[in-house]
Amino acid sequence: MRPGFVVSAIAAATIASGSASRKLAALQDISESCSPSGVIQDACCEYKTIEQVNNEISPYLEELVKTSFFRYIKIDLNRGCNFWKEDHFCLQEGCSVEPAEDDEIPESLRARSLSTVDYSLTHDAGFPFFNKKCQFNEHDFCVIDEPHVLEDVPYVNLLKNPERFTGYAGDSAARVWGAIYQENCFGGTGHSESEKDNGLGDLLNSGIDRADKNGEEVCMEKRVFYRLISGLHASISTHICDQFLDQKTGKWFKNLECFKYRLGMHPDRIQNMYFTYVVLLRAIAKLSPYLQSNSWCSSSQDRERIEKLMKGIVETTLSCPPTFDESVMFTDATAASLKKEFKNHFRNISLIMDCVGCEKCRLWGKLQVTGLGTALKILFSFGDDASKYRLSRTELVALINGFSRISNSLRAVERFRARIRDQEHILEEVTTAPSLDAKVTEIPGIQDVALDLSFTNFSEPKQVLKDTKIMLGHTKFEKVCARFRTQVS
Repeated sequence: MRPGFVVSAIAAATIASGSASRKLAALQDISESCSPSGVIQDACCEYKTIEQVNNEISPYLEELVKTSFFRYIKIDLNRGCNFWKEDHFCLQEGCSVEPAEDDEIPESLRARSLSTVDYSLTHDAGFPFFNKKCQFNEHDFCVIDEPHVLEDVPYVNLLKNPERFTGYAGDSAARVWGAIYQENCFGGTGHSESEKDNGLGDLLNSGIDRADKNGEEVCMEKRVFYRLISGLHASISTHICDQFLDQKTGKWFKNLECFKYRLGMHPDRIQNMYFTYVVLLRAIAKLSPYLQSNSWCSSSQDRERIEKLMKGIVETTLSCPPTFDESVMFTDATAASLKKEFKNHFRNISLIMDCVGCEKCRLWGKLQVTGLGTALKILFSFGDDASKYRLSRTELVALINGFSRISNSLRAVERFRARIRDQEHILEEVTTAPSLDAKVTEIPGIQDVALDLSFTNFSEPKQVLKDTKIMLGHTKFEKVCARFRTQVS
């Protein structure tokens, strides 16, 4: 008999009370971390409101990113790392990106008609797409690939290159996040050693309180920056856990233990992920009139589909209460210098994404950073004068896909939360059962049954029940359960 299989009735007869109580307490802490409540810090809405809005928007987003306009993108994945030597050599099979075939690219997106499409959009819909002539201008929060570089870059079909576990880890991945967390400190070039210590990494590790570790007030602009990066990192971690590969069996599954370790034990990471969603939602709301009125460069059938889905997103976005007030940022005497520093740090992070060793991770990292940078550009670069909006197609595709990704992360949190609560219920039965010292081997007539459950993690209680029944056989299984119920009743 293989160890590790359990049903709640049998578990009460085989797991020591102290062990079960400790597991239950740990699960309850994780469950609380995954269930934030009240008003989101630095935002204008509650966690439950965001979950309700996301549950309405996510079906539209899931379909929208499948359309031809939003599933194809050009991103330069060979720009090179400017910060250290990175050979971009990943031995994992899942790291590679599959370029789109030429014959699958819609006519409207092919090189010979791309510039025409951009200008026609400006003319027909009043939505000013344009081709950039430099890496960035004063409005940009991230470094965008130059058009002349992208001419030789193949399109990528994002649906054929989904974001999920690739096996990429170790020194290369740690160096990327280390650079983001430790090398982007506010304070200019003349900041002291103590100010350097109060960098992104320290504030993230301390839970992004309103005061730094020296007790000094952290301004909202810095706090927002830190929380956005933490929220993006948490979202990427959630995607990995939600689409995890069992490298022994080759099967994909939702890895609950991965989620507990990466996010469940860190309530600030989950809270920051909700905050990042709030900022993206506010950017979508601000852009919504143009998203709904734009003439999309797609086939007529796809265009109708996009317009219908956009209408659903826009109506849902505008029907929800305010989520974030960008007008309270960059308002004091240091606003100009602080805003410039904010932009420079975010541009720096967009360049650090070129140092990711895994090609597929680099693709999704660059896309989501660009999406978040586009949201910041919408919120802080044009004021309330929508006629000044200037976005490239790459930025718009990145914005929608980035929003879809973090929307998916919030749904994943809900799914993992439900599984954690299932585990809680099983352990609650174990800790409250009246005869915890009973042994299955002591039940008359079934001395040959022995299940060692000391290493059970309760990840899949329903599957465990099914497997146990198969191993014991229906008759013996029912006999064990009946005898146990008689003993503890």
